[in-house]
Amino acid sequence: QLQLVESGGGLAQPGGSLTLSCAASGFNLNYYGISWFRQAPGKDREGVSCISNSGRSTYYSDSVKGRFTTSRDNAKNTVYLQMKSLKPEDTAVYYCAAMPLALCSLGSFDRNIRYEYWGQGTQVTVSS
Repeated sequence: QLQLVESGGGLAQPGGSLTLSCAASGFNLNYYGISWFRQAPGKDREGVSCISNSGRSTYYSDSVKGRFTTSRDNAKNTVYLQMKSLKPEDTAVYYCAAMPLALCSLGSFDRNIRYEYWGQGTQVTVSS
């Protein structure tokens, strides 16, 4: 079965850290860029980060720049999102999505872009 599986979500305190994982099953992630999106209750989906298939190109939304870092381990067929200095407004369901992507930009988050694979989502809650 071809799928992406996220893990690593949970409860963190403000200022804390979490690392999310996005593992591919049934296909080789090496050819795909991965974007992370999040959606909070009552809000639109928001693009958070993007990493290209090679890992040489990354892009972050202004809301997470300097706090979140995305990386990939192609040997493990996995992409990571390291989140530091978490804020309550980071609370959301986080999704990873895959498509062939050699260069990341703001356009990677465009709603008209068709990502081939989506994970099921993992909840991140930031609260004291």
